[in-house]
Amino acid sequence: VQLQASGGGLVQAGGSLRLSCAASGRSIRDFYAVGWFRQVPGKQRVLVADITRAGRTSYADSVKDRITISRDNARNTVYLQMNNLKPEDTAVYNCGARSIMTGTYNYWGQGTLVTVSS
Repeated sequence: VQLQASGGGLVQAGGSLRLSCAASGRSIRDFYAVGWFRQVPGKQRVLVADITRAGRTSYADSVKDRITISRDNARNTVYLQMNNLKPEDTAVYNCGARSIMTGTYNYWGQGTLVTVSS
């Protein structure tokens, strides 16, 4: 499978962005979950939100009131709607697909940069 992360950009604090993770080669429903992560230079990659093949969602505490993850099976795409963005949300956001067999995230997109100005 190939994952294409897109939708990042420069936005002012309080603004919104919708990120997309488009999968090709396999259905996103073939995976246990698809997750959105973010990473800033010098820090670990952090899981922001994920959605399982059953449609269950989970969120990091730091973003759960401002972010919604969703899935469009027909488009084979997972979205991350981010609202009321803050400068501390600035990071490279990337999506990953979690294997049913191993339980690990084995497939990754290339990432998309989100920059929130104050």
